[in-house]
Amino acid sequence: MSAYGQFSEMLKTAVCAGWLFVSLACSTSAQVSQGLSQPAEEQLDLKDWGLQQPGGRVLPAWMTPISSLLVPGSGQLLKGHERGALYLAAEAFFMVRFWTEAARGRQEREQYRELAFTVARAPFRPARRDTVFEYFEAMDSYVESGPFDTTPGLELVPPSDESTFNGYIWRLARETFLTDPDIPPDTTSEAYQRALDFYESRAIGANFQWSWRDAGLERDLYGRSIGRSDDAFRVATQYLGLILMNHLVSAIDALATERLGTQVSLNTSLMPASRYNREIVAQVVMRLEF
Repeated sequence: MSAYGQFSEMLKTAVCAGWLFVSLACSTSAQVSQGLSQPAEEQLDLKDWGLQQPGGRVLPAWMTPISSLLVPGSGQLLKGHERGALYLAAEAFFMVRFWTEAARGRQEREQYRELAFTVARAPFRPARRDTVFEYFEAMDSYVESGPFDTTPGLELVPPSDESTFNGYIWRLARETFLTDPDIPPDTTSEAYQRALDFYESRAIGANFQWSWRDAGLERDLYGRSIGRSDDAFRVATQYLGLILMNHLVSAIDALATERLGTQVSLNTSLMPASRYNREIVAQVVMRLEF
């Protein structure tokens, strides 16, 4: 999978995880509201559990996990937990590295595409068009694309030189659909037509032909540039993964902390007094939830 494909998959995963945490946080908020509606003698002191802020304001239960999901560490800092600074520092480092590697990948990509157009494709006087990354990979592997059709007539005759890209594709088509690829096929047979369709869908057309003949130095520079670009995008993708993981871990941390306090509020009616030992209550919650 290309670097862009990895970006897409990871972003889809992040969106799904985000919706999951939104649902869990909303559930937590409803449970806290239920706990706060109990008689006053059965409620915990919110200040003891860090749910009440100075001035009498009570943080909504959904705020800390959602805040940490959007900005890692922010939910922890809202509750006064210093470990939130670690999530923020990690986020800053990962973001700097991600943008640095992504910029390096784009710079190298522009360089190898410029070489492809001004050197390898120049003899064919092409229109400046962009295309998929696999095309540029093929340019790195084969000296020439080879002609799409070797005859001027209406009938398509693929090239037989297997050192070119189109020649390799025609060989692959014969091996896939013909009984013996080394025997001249019956051009009227269904198998030959299927092989020809396979070739037409994958071969390089006239608008994208290339040749590195007499341009060995430029081809070497092209290969190095495309390798550096691919490596940079791969590293950037890894840092993107770390960024997403930092968001999720921070949200899980905040959500777990919030739900511990939430479950205590819901179970206060089982206790004979309104103020309880935190350690004992925490042990009860862990036994029930985890």
